[in-house]
Amino acid sequence: MRRENICITINDEDLQEFRIYLYERENSEATIRKYMTDIRTFYRFLDKNRDVSKQCLVDYKNWLAGNYAVSSVNSMLVALNQFLVFLEAGTLKVKRLNVQRNLFAIQDKELSKEEYHHLLKAAEEKGKPALSLMIETICSTGIRVSELSYFTVDSIKQGRIQVQNKGKTRIILMPKALKMKLLYFVQKQHITKGCVFVTRTGKPKNRSNIWAEMKALHREAGVDAVKIFPHNLRHLFARVYYAATNDIAGLADLLGHSSLEVTRIYTSATSQTYQKRLEMLGLV
Repeated sequence: MRRENICITINDEDLQEFRIYLYERENSEATIRKYMTDIRTFYRFLDKNRDVSKQCLVDYKNWLAGNYAVSSVNSMLVALNQFLVFLEAGTLKVKRLNVQRNLFAIQDKELSKEEYHHLLKAAEEKGKPALSLMIETICSTGIRVSELSYFTVDSIKQGRIQVQNKGKTRIILMPKALKMKLLYFVQKQHITKGCVFVTRTGKPKNRSNIWAEMKALHREAGVDAVKIFPHNLRHLFARVYYAATNDIAGLADLLGHSSLEVTRIYTSATSQTYQKRLEMLGLV
């Protein structure tokens, strides 16, 4: 039977079983939430017609392209293709949209080292030492914001943070100065065990908690709010490390990347930087 003639019928139970499938595959909670949200979008597109054919999937892809940014479309198609694999209909998978990789970082969203220090100072002046230390921890280690929960009292004392994510284990190293600051903080706050950065209810701070607290610093710090988000600290770490070492393979290890192509995105300079380098060549 030709692939384009294959048709499967899905129901609401498939959606719930897909969640279990993702959990058993040891996907992270954030990935599971993202995939489930994307598949619900697909269900809404289907409406009452739950017969899925290749043509239906192409129509959905075209609909996405007309309503979402290219990067969003491709991430939603990744979720869809995983759903099709789960349904044992992998032959129906759809190709992602072609994207020409941007060689340059976006200047307007790039956080500078100076702006980073302004954020730290603003947090301290607002009487938020925990927020200042969270920002410093993320930026000086290059961790993902979700990995902040692995900074426990015991792991900090050891000086090595062990992270388990997507079935992989990696070790996060920290500067000695950061270790001393963290140890001083837990002692002063009388934190004897567990995660260091928690909410008032004792739960580990998550991306939305930290993002909101960081955004609130933009006026005092004099930094454009569009530049203030946790992942931008990871990008700043990558740029500073690469500029100091020119070691992209080592950077990939520190960031937990399995592909150097992903790491290259983090180390991209702005077009203005490349322009200055061209002017210095003296070839004209």
